[in-house]
Amino acid sequence: MINQDTIVALATPSGAGAIAVIRLSGSEAISIADSCFKSVKSTKKLSSQKTHTIHLGHIIDADKTIDEVLVSIFKNPNSYTGEDVVEISCHGSNYIQQEIIQLFLRKGCRMATAGEFTLRAFLKGKLDLSQAEAVADLIASDNEASHKIAMQQMRGGFSSEIAKLREQLLNFASLIELELDFAEEDVEFADRTEFKALIERISFVLKRLIDSFAVGNVIKNGIPVAIVGEPNVGKSTLLNALLNEERAIVSEIAGTTRDTIEDEISIGGIGFRFIDTAGIRETKDVVESIGIKKTFEKIDQAQVVIYLFDSDVISNNSEKSHNVVVEIQKIKNKYPQKPLIILGNKVDKINDSEVANLKSQIPDIQFLSAKTGKGVEELTHSLLDLINTGALRNNETIVTNTRHYDALLKAFEEIQKVKEGLKTGLSGDLLAIDIRQALYHFGEITGEITNDDLLGNIFANFCIGK
Repeated sequence: MINQDTIVALATPSGAGAIAVIRLSGSEAISIADSCFKSVKSTKKLSSQKTHTIHLGHIIDADKTIDEVLVSIFKNPNSYTGEDVVEISCHGSNYIQQEIIQLFLRKGCRMATAGEFTLRAFLKGKLDLSQAEAVADLIASDNEASHKIAMQQMRGGFSSEIAKLREQLLNFASLIELELDFAEEDVEFADRTEFKALIERISFVLKRLIDSFAVGNVIKNGIPVAIVGEPNVGKSTLLNALLNEERAIVSEIAGTTRDTIEDEISIGGIGFRFIDTAGIRETKDVVESIGIKKTFEKIDQAQVVIYLFDSDVISNNSEKSHNVVVEIQKIKNKYPQKPLIILGNKVDKINDSEVANLKSQIPDIQFLSAKTGKGVEELTHSLLDLINTGALRNNETIVTNTRHYDALLKAFEEIQKVKEGLKTGLSGDLLAIDIRQALYHFGEITGEITNDDLLGNIFANFCIGK
């Protein structure tokens, strides 16, 4: 798949700005840049300059000066792509960007396709496949946690763990394959006791990585939190307080929110996607009924549920207080695996004895005033406590990529077959089949096993200049 032509693309976001960076990569990158560049301080050609140097000058098209620029040179193999790379920092005018790119196209460059620079880095062995995918995750990261995971994977944390397992399994696979050549002598080169211990270790690590996906996936995509409760209890006010902006319409009229409203913020480095839902109640309003139906759909999709009620109303009404307790129990029964935060809103309107009364009825209740902001900070701490970020804090490997997760599941399945085969005394030739399959799935993650369709699909999701 390695193309020998030289590619060019804008490496910074399109649009006007202070500075733009145009990147070239390929065997002719330096000579093409040379043909359009006139240095301010040197008469030397760029090709004769040292790698990893920066040069001030002008981009010239015939006798026309397009812009004053800085040209950075990275000679192969010590560059991002493993090829000769030139990066031109020019002024961020749309006109200047296009003039320079079109000039390079006329000089023999080709426009890069999505992710082609990183694809070339992979094909040249500068990155393995999981590291290359982490580049896209790093660009897309919008909170501290997703950034930390992407950085760890780009540095090879995940792939090195997989590579170690693969190497250990490969060593034993080689010995078992060797036994097949001496089948008539009935000898065992692979110590079955050691092999069982290795399979147990691999099973343990794979299980840990597979389990980490539950955390990694929500961290990468933002943790969905549904705010539910009866109409007019302050759900929209709470959303606005969390976001610190007037995102949802707030009104004294019950049933104002007829559809779900979503927005995302970062709390303690973790992305949370808050969903303000329509109030749950019996209604004949067709539009409101649709909104309530969507509320239950959002609860199904949410990772965390916040049940909000009006402390002021509930504390003075035993029937409504009983109904709230019943509703809370319904949610707990229907969604036993979902963390549930029970919030009594408008705490500024009730006294200490009413607070104590509600606590006796609902022991795990928290109080706040969405209007004044009292208790909102405590709520954010509770949200963070609910999310299992221990692995993140301890720099353990966390899987966030669905493709990796699928390959790990398949590898784990094959390892379980090997484990069962060892227990039942399965012959070496049959063991070897399952081991080869497990090795295949390990190789899928790091890129030792790949195909053009897979690479095309992965790199199509990158931005053009990366």
